[in-house]
Amino acid sequence: MSAYAQLLAAAIKDLEDRKTLGERFVVVAPETLASLTAPAPRSHQREVARPISPPQTAAPSSPARPAPSLAARANNLPVPPAPVRGTGPAPLAPVPLLVTTAAPADRPAAFAALRERVLTCTKCPHLVASRASVVFGVGNPDAQLMFVGEAPGADEDRQGEPFVGAAGQLLTKVIVAMGLTRPSVYIANVLKCRPDTPGQTYGNRKPRADEMGTCLPYLLEQIQLIQPRVIVALGGTAVEGLFGQAEVRITRLRGSWMDFQGIPVMPTFHPSYLLRAEEGPDKGRATKRQVWEDMLQVMERLQMSISEKQRGYFK
Repeated sequence: MSAYAQLLAAAIKDLEDRKTLGERFVVVAPETLASLTAPAPRSHQREVARPISPPQTAAPSSPARPAPSLAARANNLPVPPAPVRGTGPAPLAPVPLLVTTAAPADRPAAFAALRERVLTCTKCPHLVASRASVVFGVGNPDAQLMFVGEAPGADEDRQGEPFVGAAGQLLTKVIVAMGLTRPSVYIANVLKCRPDTPGQTYGNRKPRADEMGTCLPYLLEQIQLIQPRVIVALGGTAVEGLFGQAEVRITRLRGSWMDFQGIPVMPTFHPSYLLRAEEGPDKGRATKRQVWEDMLQVMERLQMSISEKQRGYFK
């Protein structure tokens, strides 16, 4: 057996051993995926009848329509059309791949271990120097619905909990209007630390791509442990962080299902956008109706009962 074949067999055995030990997912780093694009040594290529091709993360000049994942087909999730050149968001960085294995033997212990690692993270020294706390996430680890935002603000940084300021209060109202409670869902951000604002005494800034890319594996582990049936991406920056895309136009994406490695994702406006819309002539009613239509789709996907009163909100 060649060295190449031995390496392949060892990798397969390692995955099987992880499955036996109760691991459900393996996070493949972007650099690892990049290394897999290298072809097998020429002298050994005949040994493999059908070479395995890694997922294509970079957008080709003429993108082809992606094939549906097994999970997407199981959920009857329509595959989003390929982006049209010049109109869709450009790829930013490859997103680490989730490889499904068996369920963990002790989910609470795994979640506690992850939380400990996140709370002590020092990967971004500039954020460590300015943060008051690390905002891990809050809610039900067994939630069917997960909300993902971009990054903590000043209130979240002080309290160590996501969405606790004015935008968070509005998000809570949306959750309650859906017939759910805040503790019954899970809420997290792509970036776990508040972006630093050197020279500013107030306000926030958009997290950078490199910051979100560094922190994304933590969110992936949360998703792996929670296994939500649906994810709601709050705002364009959350979509950028999740999918590794740049310059997302949320006005074009909201209301249309996306697929995050087999999990249906509904992009919608960030609650802070709704707060700004309230200053308009209609008090933001039209924008709130758009968000509510997105949430109605989420409720339908989760097979929740929807009353006529709920369907008529903001009409």
